[in-house]
Amino acid sequence: MQIDKSSVNPARSLYYGLFSKLFVFSDKEDRFDRVGEILDVLIQNPIDDASKGACVALKFFIDNEGADALGGEYDLLFNVPSGDIVRTTASFYDEGLESGKKLVEVKNFLAKTKIRRDEKHYKESEDSIGFLVTFMHELIELIIKGEREYENLQHCLFKEVLNEFLDEFITDIYKNKSAVAYKEIAILFNSFLEFERLYFEVAKPKPKDRTDKAVQECGFIADEEAKRRAQNRIKRSADSLVQSCSLEIDDE
Repeated sequence: MQIDKSSVNPARSLYYGLFSKLFVFSDKEDRFDRVGEILDVLIQNPIDDASKGACVALKFFIDNEGADALGGEYDLLFNVPSGDIVRTTASFYDEGLESGKKLVEVKNFLAKTKIRRDEKHYKESEDSIGFLVTFMHELIELIIKGEREYENLQHCLFKEVLNEFLDEFITDIYKNKSAVAYKEIAILFNSFLEFERLYFEVAKPKPKDRTDKAVQECGFIADEEAKRRAQNRIKRSADSLVQSCSLEIDDE
């Protein structure tokens, strides 16, 4: 199935912009501003039923518990110096250590663009999930503006970096005992990841030291069946994805 890539790029930018707000470490009080508005748009124009349910649950959490509770959960998952934290860098999932080969790869990709890390806003390394989704968001925005030379670079960034570790990262969030709102975010991210693989025509990598049972615990399904369902679903929902671009995200 062929996807009209130019038509869905604004929606892809919206998703990556949302994940940027949810995964970039920040002590700004307005870090989650407009997340509720974005979720309203995605609820009306979902990728699939799972992502719609996750958006509804996340919106309910924010409306009832507040942004402070979301920030508190973020800290428990990613920032507590000890305990069951979720690691956030591509290097950790690739080699089991920080500042590894994936960091070098991302820096090399970054050097080929006019985008640079703003150290005031991004305290973590370039291969951290927060920076990576923000990097993708900005690349898509440049492509939308006509700078199509970045199309191949975004493909390489997804295939060689994001695609290689996102399944494990999402599973680690989903299984973490501190995850409530972020469990819904993991479900949403999983649906979007499935769409991105179809967009780029990239296969899911074989798991590293993870059993099929562990993946099933997250409610995810076998690769071939997931691909078949996703293809059928996207045939029905491409127009909905295009509609998702009706709300733009302001760059940080």
